Amino acid sequence: MSVRETRPVPDVFDPRRYAVGVPYDDYRLLRDRHPVAWQDEPEVLGWPAGPGFWAVTRHADVVRVLKDATTYSSHLGATQIRDPDPADLPFIRRMMLNQDPPDHGRLRRLVSRAFTPGRIDRFAAVARERACTLLAGALQRAREGDGTVDLVAAVTDEYALLNLADLLGVPESDRRLLLHWTQRVIGYQDPDEAGPPVLGATGKPVNPRSPAMLKDMFAYARQLAVHKRDHPADDVMTTLAGETELADGELEMFFFLLTVAGNDTVRSAAPGGLLALAEHPEAYESLRAGTVELATAVEELLRWHPPVLTFRRTAVRDAELAGQRIRAGDKVVVFHASANRDERVFTDPDRLDLARSPNPHVSFGDGPHVCLGAHFARLQLRLLYEEALGVLPGPRLAAPAGRLVSNFINGIKSLRLQVT
Repeated sequence: MSVRETRPVPDVFDPRRYAVGVPYDDYRLLRDRHPVAWQDEPEVLGWPAGPGFWAVTRHADVVRVLKDATTYSSHLGATQIRDPDPADLPFIRRMMLNQDPPDHGRLRRLVSRAFTPGRIDRFAAVARERACTLLAGALQRAREGDGTVDLVAAVTDEYALLNLADLLGVPESDRRLLLHWTQRVIGYQDPDEAGPPVLGATGKPVNPRSPAMLKDMFAYARQLAVHKRDHPADDVMTTLAGETELADGELEMFFFLLTVAGNDTVRSAAPGGLLALAEHPEAYESLRAGTVELATAVEELLRWHPPVLTFRRTAVRDAELAGQRIRAGDKVVVFHASANRDERVFTDPDRLDLARSPNPHVSFGDGPHVCLGAHFARLQLRLLYEEALGVLPGPRLAAPAGRLVSNFINGIKSLRLQVT
């Protein structure tokens, strides 16, 4: 038997691995030898074991799964790797993210109405000023200290949070709630973010997306909607609160989706891009010199550091993928970060090339569930990087980046840079 046949399949499930770094070497091995590979789901960090899943790591196969909702469903088992409690599944399925066409398309069209051109223009002006103010404050603190600053704590967390709150129309006094809910839902695998798991009556951890754990967020969404109907403003919640086609519970689910996805996409991508630039000073200088278009560079930074690592689907029927037999009911998990480094699609994929074009990364997904807020995320990233280029002459790492314990979000918890 050859070495090729006996080499073990690496584990890319354990969320603790990602606190050290994204396992790109293992992704490459999977793409080359096991493009659709079975992964076990042992008990980790108090979360119970699961039945296992197929890890899909090649770009073409990831795109195929994401585009084929009739074979690979978001609705059957929802979109997180771990199975929800069967009693919670009907509730979780009501979210747009966990629906299949045509129901998904109806909800997507409704929420799209909230993103008007005028609202986008106003949002861009406010976001640029916010980036400028936060960066200036970070530089001031660095000058008063040792010349270093944690850009996550001083800039990117606040930037993502305040932009989201402004877009939704959340009052300033309530804005920290959005971060609390995001950390609880997105960072549930990381004790630093969410604390120890909340245990249910059976002693098992309670899913952070369950009705019990979302009760406070949903109650707030209903109160905010009532307030917006009485005091309308130029924000998304005012639009949704007046939307007559939303069924019971759908407004609350939209609020949940926009709060969590809207916050953490930029909250993860922004420091990830700045980390990449700090690690590649020649790339940063090319941007400052204007030799590379910033819009093109944003796409490469998203390829390099995708905010989302994985998404789950469930096979509706028996299928074949990359020569592997998939059974109806199997979990199929696409690995965005692996697809973005696939040598079959990207020339020299482990090189940061800010001028890379074309750049068909899948950082915002593909198919019917392609990220609804991708335009807003790109806009926020471009504005933040533009302002950073003007005030940070040559940032360099002062300490290793702190990474999130998660096999879902490619999170950066701290990014201490030397900036003066």
